[in-house]
Amino acid sequence: MEIIIFFVAHWYLSLFTQTFFHHRYSAHKMFTMTKFWEKFFFLISFIFQGSSYLSPNAYGILHRLHHAYADTEKDPHSPMFSKNLFDMMYKTKVIYSALFRGTFEYEERFSKELPEWRSFELFAVSYPVRISWGIGYFIFYYHFATEWWMYLLLPVHFIMGPIHGAIINWFSHKIGYISYKLSNTSTNLLPFDFLMLGEGYHNNHHMDSTDPNFGKKWHEFDPIYPFILLFNFLGIIRLRKA
Repeated sequence: MEIIIFFVAHWYLSLFTQTFFHHRYSAHKMFTMTKFWEKFFFLISFIFQGSSYLSPNAYGILHRLHHAYADTEKDPHSPMFSKNLFDMMYKTKVIYSALFRGTFEYEERFSKELPEWRSFELFAVSYPVRISWGIGYFIFYYHFATEWWMYLLLPVHFIMGPIHGAIINWFSHKIGYISYKLSNTSTNLLPFDFLMLGEGYHNNHHMDSTDPNFGKKWHEFDPIYPFILLFNFLGIIRLRKA
């Protein structure tokens, strides 16, 4: 039971920081926050994402490129220009790594107002830190795993963030339903997105990338939006006017 709880917690906590901080704040600036809270969410993202910690800065540029060039050759992760899911994941990794290193050329507009804490991120993505996270996961499994098959979940912990991205970037352009006819192949993955905390409403998001509520129809509940409203009420963030 401990293993299942740990896995589910890691899945959703990692996904929470990716959709709230990396996606809705960093990439789209749907709301603002002070430098104190920005640093706070940098740290929380590191803790929740663990060995697959993603840079909000590089992620923000990558995602803005996706919106600007969706389903074209310039899209960093389009299924239309990848042989399979793993090919797309590899291409995304190469571009993301180049963005993080500063070796990928892009227009200045794609990096406007992105959060940056370079010294911390160099620490967070270093090999000793990533390996330490992996060892920690293994120790936890060693103490609490009761069946051999539970160890098959370990690789998911190691690359949790990229797996989340792959689900949306591949399957939300391949299967699902379309609410808005757009110039790209984005779809809504599930009628009730319990799996990806609202990220599965990808077609809705492409229709209006400034709306912090990804759910549009009566059955489309975005679990992150109530947190956004709560954080706005508490003064942690400030929602931008539509």
